[in-house]
Amino acid sequence: MDLVDEIRSKLEGMSVKIVYPESFDPRVIKAIGMLKREKINISFVLLGDKDKIYDIAKENDVDISDCTIINPSTSEYLDEFIEEFYELRKHKGVSKDQSADYIRSNVNAFGAMLVRKGIVDCMVSGSMSPTADVIRAAIWIVKTKKNVTTVSSSFLMLSNDESVGSYGRVIFSDCALVVDPTPEQLADITINAVNFSRMFLNDSPKVALLSYSTKGSGSGPSVDKVRKAVELLRERNVDFEFDGELQFDAAFSREVAKIKCPDSSVAGMANVFIFPNLDSGNIGYKIAQRIGKMKAFGPLLEGLSKPVNDLSRGCSAEDVYVTSLMTFLQTKG
Repeated sequence: MDLVDEIRSKLEGMSVKIVYPESFDPRVIKAIGMLKREKINISFVLLGDKDKIYDIAKENDVDISDCTIINPSTSEYLDEFIEEFYELRKHKGVSKDQSADYIRSNVNAFGAMLVRKGIVDCMVSGSMSPTADVIRAAIWIVKTKKNVTTVSSSFLMLSNDESVGSYGRVIFSDCALVVDPTPEQLADITINAVNFSRMFLNDSPKVALLSYSTKGSGSGPSVDKVRKAVELLRERNVDFEFDGELQFDAAFSREVAKIKCPDSSVAGMANVFIFPNLDSGNIGYKIAQRIGKMKAFGPLLEGLSKPVNDLSRGCSAEDVYVTSLMTFLQTKG
């Protein structure tokens, strides 16, 4: 069973309500048409001008007659959302007028408020917005989970070689969001990635915190940061196996692990890889994707109180469809 079929089987029969703030994007409308064929009870909330959205749906032969369409500028929720956003951000010096401008003019902010208020379960956006716009709305409005201070992202990477990771699946994090994490953030990213892995891997997580050093073979500020993150994870008494600092070859290859760190319970068997910064993570997943011919699913966000995910502006309708399915799975926890 491939990944999408596996996710679909897990979702069969569930009910979920999703908002698409960028409903004026034909790719989003096409994805809705694909999702309507699934055995999932999906309620769609679309934001924007009703006539314009219906025209796009008609052009793409998608029936949206059962979708709820909300025009943020005339919505019954508008005043309530403006007031709530003001209360959330006034400590940062945001005025009532600024709150009104933001909620009225930014569909991602309005969508995030629908998620916050429990009117919908989740949100997928970003096909026509910068990532920063989606993330900002999510962090400001949806907020993080209790006792979580870092929102991060993870990719599910799929290989045709089932000896890789967990039957051909590995998690890479953070490859899209946190630029230069502190040791505390790196520990948070690790915990977020493990939560993500438990939805998509068929094995227990074995986490490698990556570096250019393996167990003292190198030194420098980046190595020190990874070592400190490992110490913090030990102090937090987490419920998964982890080790670091490890070079990628030691984390991935049993043969190399036997030479470089024979006493490690993770080295050579890792299925969750934590990169020390965004440079290495972003480069690493793209090398795996382009040279290693791995499929990359994501990035999906972890650490938020409710699921919100960001699309690439270069995404396809298929990407919107798959990201939506993965987001639905996140709502199950």
